[in-house]
Amino acid sequence: MIRPRKAFVGQRAQADAVRPDMNVTPLVDVVLVLLIIFMVVAPRLDQDVAIDLPGMLNPDPDTKSFDPVKVTIVKKGEYYFEDQPFDLDGLTQRLTDLHAADPSRRVLLRGDAKVDYGAVREIFARCQQIGFPGLSLLVGERNQRNNKQDAAGGGT
Repeated sequence: MIRPRKAFVGQRAQADAVRPDMNVTPLVDVVLVLLIIFMVVAPRLDQDVAIDLPGMLNPDPDTKSFDPVKVTIVKKGEYYFEDQPFDLDGLTQRLTDLHAADPSRRVLLRGDAKVDYGAVREIFARCQQIGFPGLSLLVGERNQRNNKQDAAGGGT
């Protein structure tokens, strides 16, 4: 009597018994952690108006001893008070109201590197007329290499 060959079926059964499964738990854990990090960090990246700050070689370290009011000048005629757009007269009125409510508060001025100095000087003059106790300029840090290029005429 001839038996039919069952090796093929047996091999298939043996192959079905040993199936490697990928463990996706570590992958899901990493993806969830990255998702949480991006959910926390992403809103903070877009808080300020995008400007190119002028740089200086040795800026003062950040002082967190006072709670300043942030004013940003993007271009002449475009002013922001705490990320809300204003014209110059509207900004002056807002600063006057703020100074009346809290006379000890200071102003932190951010200005684009390409802003006309006249626009910055106008903000200085108006803050002085309002009576603010101080006005600070926010600048970026310039490294020595960029400074040597600027002195040699190679900078932008």
